[in-house]
Amino acid sequence: MNVATQFRRGGQYVLRIVRHCALPLCFFSLAACIVRSHDGTFRVLPESPAYLLKSPDARKTRFTNVLKAYNGFEPAHRWIDLRPLMELRIENAYYEKGASRRGLAGYLGTEVAHYEITAYGLRLLSIHPMKDRPEDQLPVQRLIRESALAFQCYRFYYELVFARGGDSHGSALLGANSMEELNTLSRQLDQAETVCSAASPHCTVFPEACSVSVEMRIVVNGKPQTVFWGSLLASIAAHPHHLEMRRLYAGRLRPVKINVRDPGAFRLPLLPGDEITWN
Repeated sequence: MNVATQFRRGGQYVLRIVRHCALPLCFFSLAACIVRSHDGTFRVLPESPAYLLKSPDARKTRFTNVLKAYNGFEPAHRWIDLRPLMELRIENAYYEKGASRRGLAGYLGTEVAHYEITAYGLRLLSIHPMKDRPEDQLPVQRLIRESALAFQCYRFYYELVFARGGDSHGSALLGANSMEELNTLSRQLDQAETVCSAASPHCTVFPEACSVSVEMRIVVNGKPQTVFWGSLLASIAAHPHHLEMRRLYAGRLRPVKINVRDPGAFRLPLLPGDEITWN
């Protein structure tokens, strides 16, 4: 999707085209995609067999489909599309020289890196280095090559299996500059040796001794907090006396109306950018 913006340079307004990758329609506050609603709020509806989330445009989504509506995520898939305000937590294990790099034999410790997904690529947020890391093993922040940090679309694979020998090679990150290109590369992963070769700028295959998790950024009681993808509201506020929640819609935070006395309402899946105030 292309977004036109204006900025001023030398007393003149200049038109700039910014490409955004498969973000939910109306994620940005463009006049053409804002949908009017009666009160501009989300509402949790206690329906059977599954609770519903009613959005400001009156669309109703089952709790079980909230993540799918956001970025197409389905638990049965081996991949997940990454969106802004989502994060990757990469923890890589290090071993003594000559060790098998499996289990505890020769294990020395780990390094951790956090990356934020933005509309313009991956941004390194933090590194927790390891003391006396072996020099022949890459530091955690170099597992993703610099050339792979500036794509506009990313898809994370929980596991890749190479056809040759059927060996598992851990998780992988696929990057491209459009959803069309990303889908084309994904279809070619049946030949993972080609798409994810050492020379490919589009694919990063993480070592088997590396653990990668998908997280997302929310705000709780005014403080930024990172939670795992798929977390529920109950994981933040299980039995609150008072709760206020807001969720991004059409580029703005909109209230989410919830009955705090209804435990079932707290099975609402969290999304990136959610703001929660509770006590």
